[in-house]
Amino acid sequence: MHSPSESSSLIRREFIRLSTGIISGMAVPGLMSRSVCAEDVRAATATPIAESFLSSGLNALARAHHMSSMAGHLGASLIAGYFVGEQRPNLDPSVYEGIEGDLARVIRGESVFGKKMSKKSTLSDAELFEPFPKQKPDETLIDGIAEGLEKGIDKPRQSGHNVIFACLAIRALKQHPELATPAIVDGIRRLMAMFANETPGSGYYGAKRGRIHGNKITLPEDDGTPAYNDIDSMVIAVLDEAIELTPEVHRSGYGGLVHVINHAAAIVDLADCGYDELAQRAIQSHRHHLRLWRNLPNVADEKGPTQVSKFTPHVAEYWKSGSVPYDRALLTHRVKTMFGFDELAAAVDNQAKEKAAYEKLRYLM
Repeated sequence: MHSPSESSSLIRREFIRLSTGIISGMAVPGLMSRSVCAEDVRAATATPIAESFLSSGLNALARAHHMSSMAGHLGASLIAGYFVGEQRPNLDPSVYEGIEGDLARVIRGESVFGKKMSKKSTLSDAELFEPFPKQKPDETLIDGIAEGLEKGIDKPRQSGHNVIFACLAIRALKQHPELATPAIVDGIRRLMAMFANETPGSGYYGAKRGRIHGNKITLPEDDGTPAYNDIDSMVIAVLDEAIELTPEVHRSGYGGLVHVINHAAAIVDLADCGYDELAQRAIQSHRHHLRLWRNLPNVADEKGPTQVSKFTPHVAEYWKSGSVPYDRALLTHRVKTMFGFDELAAAVDNQAKEKAAYEKLRYLM
């Protein structure tokens, strides 16, 4: 019997082999190197998470600009939840029930990133997810999302959320081009425009200094952060950071390692969907994001040690424990990190690092 981490690796690597077989001999410039954007692969594997979550998530991403850039969390979580079912179709049913329960709570308005954050919005959280009037889909429009992302790609923006949101949308639409309507694509492009001048986010630098935005932080010339300029090296660097997590070190800011993981996973998917040049530029901004997080002070003396769950979220015990954590943001971030970690794990063939890093997901959710 394989662990949840090992099962995911086997499933995703089988997708890779299938994808390679599908596209072998086809001279298609920019075609994905793995399977995440291949409609043929999607057809080969059923997903236990209802497909309605995918379309509803795209609707919400396309309307998020009516609230705030951070309202993109709501739709992004639904898309990621759907893809967790695609990544891992053989988990205990209670895991999928737990995921769908979280997504239902997001739709009901329990996320901090919707109306609770944007009180002046005329839309409710539930209204973000409603269908748009019927339009003819046009998959040639999907590239427009990447074009919108390009304007803010060279620096980290709000802990990588522009890349995370855009790449979830691109992946969803590449696999389901029937959903690529003008309203969906235009709305997501408007969301991307909101990130154009955003800072890298902020970090907590202790009681005396407080929170400081990353554009006001001068990083040391050599802080020991590994140099990387390709997908494999980036992924290994992130897995190594996860492996090194300990309860005694408590950093707060720049979205934490959750966003370092999800930012990297989005770049992996960006390359897989054919946007190699854009992904290459994004790798450099990701390293800056990682450096900002690594250089945060340890505030465990002030805020206490990092809390650790007993189980990882891919097992039934996690959801049946009666103590599923729900901090300020975890409702939308848990499922995105479940998805993001598996994207990283499938990008490199290093099962030892994958297994060691997977165990540390308990420190993040």
